[in-house]
Amino acid sequence: MSRYFTGPGQRLSWTAAVLAAAVAAVTEPLIPALLKPLLDNGFTQGDLPLWAVPVAIIGLFAVRGLAQFVSQYGLARISNEGMQTLRRGIFERLLSAELGLFSRQSASALSNTTVYEVQNGANQLVQALLGISRDGFTLVALLGYLLYLNWQLTLIVGVMVPGVAWIMKTLSRRLYGITKASQQATDDLAYVVEENVLAHRIVRLHQAQAGQAGRFDELSQRLRRLALKATIASSAMTPLTQLLAAGALSAVICVALWQGRAGMAAHGGTVGGFVAFIAAMLMLIAPIRRLADLANPLTRGLAALERGLQLIEETAPETDGTLEPALSRGAIALRGVQVQYPGAAAPALQGVDLSIAPGEVVALVGPSGSGKTTLANLLPRFVLPSGGAVELDGTDIAEWKLSHLRAQFALVSQDVVMLSDSIATNVALGQTPDPARVRAALEAANLGDFLAAQPQGIDTPVGHNAGRLSGGQRQRLAIARAIYKDAPILILDEATSALDTESERLVQEALQRLMQGRTTIVIAHRLSTIEHADRVVVMERGRIVEQGTHAELLHEGGLYARLQSHAG
Repeated sequence: MSRYFTGPGQRLSWTAAVLAAAVAAVTEPLIPALLKPLLDNGFTQGDLPLWAVPVAIIGLFAVRGLAQFVSQYGLARISNEGMQTLRRGIFERLLSAELGLFSRQSASALSNTTVYEVQNGANQLVQALLGISRDGFTLVALLGYLLYLNWQLTLIVGVMVPGVAWIMKTLSRRLYGITKASQQATDDLAYVVEENVLAHRIVRLHQAQAGQAGRFDELSQRLRRLALKATIASSAMTPLTQLLAAGALSAVICVALWQGRAGMAAHGGTVGGFVAFIAAMLMLIAPIRRLADLANPLTRGLAALERGLQLIEETAPETDGTLEPALSRGAIALRGVQVQYPGAAAPALQGVDLSIAPGEVVALVGPSGSGKTTLANLLPRFVLPSGGAVELDGTDIAEWKLSHLRAQFALVSQDVVMLSDSIATNVALGQTPDPARVRAALEAANLGDFLAAQPQGIDTPVGHNAGRLSGGQRQRLAIARAIYKDAPILILDEATSALDTESERLVQEALQRLMQGRTTIVIAHRLSTIEHADRVVVMERGRIVEQGTHAELLHEGGLYARLQSHAG
């Protein structure tokens, strides 16, 4: 964690903050120290100049205020710079993380960690550090002054130190466990909200609001109980430490009073010195109380930042190759490929052998769960094979550098994903938009009329995941993105599903333009999308069971023919 908050640019801030906190702490014992000359010289002897009183008091508080400002600003700057660095590190790891992370953690949990947990942790931690620096130095300064006044009495305070340490250690450990449980409960609650936002139409259609409200209430109650437990642990710390402090202070005051009754002169004291000692002792209560209160934000801050650090340190990046070949010819070969997902009873693919020639259009068909999408996801290494090899232009794709490998593929799927940005940025995703190329890609995707109706042209924002567009427009925008990328291999994953007849016609026309001269893998159920394929590959239970043209497979009367008869 230290590397995010102790970088070269932050060392000056640390130095200034610590020195300023020390200066502010030194001013604390000066307040009771002023009582001694004021009482001994001002009231008793009357030889203290009147002008010295406002000069000393105003000067003292001016120095104290300036030091506290510098300390707080320095720590805030450290916190925000560290938070920015850590947040950037988490996001960069998300962009390069092995893809299994996204099946293990929900989008809401990852978003919560990246945006809120890091910010909350850094803010709580800086407040705790500010309190520790301020009150820790103050405690040391006051104890030093008390030792100077009467070291025998001050040693009594040391009796409470082991008790305070034990209380803080025990309750902090419990608070840490509750905080970790609260993080998981918060993720679960956020996931319920995410699910219901994404599935709002289905929830309403099935009138499932009551059940979903019950799920939400159950998780909310769990979070409430954890919050109350955290409050008990953190709130108990302050009165317990204050009780110990009060016991020690009362003992000290009793001994000091006994000394005073026995005769201050015999102990070398004065009225001013006695009052200054008692005042400094009473001033110890406030920093002790505040230091006890810091256990809650300190524990919560560390737990929150620890979560972000775990995401960086325990999430492996995608494995990368070293080869950087030129533009691919589009020759694909799968040799004895197997894919076994963690926890799955049966393999998704088993012993698949398939060769696809450059420029060939191959349709993958089969029942749901037969392995079609898994096979397609192998090519850009969205899925890694458990056995066998996947080759592109005769080279195992594991040897390709990922950036070069994925540059060879364009994808149009049924789940269109758009960024909340302009049309141009979405079309030229990953590249600097060329306005002429963007317009040409949109025209080729049958979006010319749509573009002409936009008030800002290609700079028009598409909204959150292009929610302002119809299904057909979103699909054609995805095709425009693939046209702009101009990759030699095209993957069409159910690209025309759930479209009306007119939208499907426009999408099919755009797809025909896109497929020209490219190796194309089509995953589809509709006859119209695959009947013109060069070859149809039929899959069942992770295996290839038939291959041939559309007409050949219909004539054979096998699985493909049965699928088509059911579709018809």
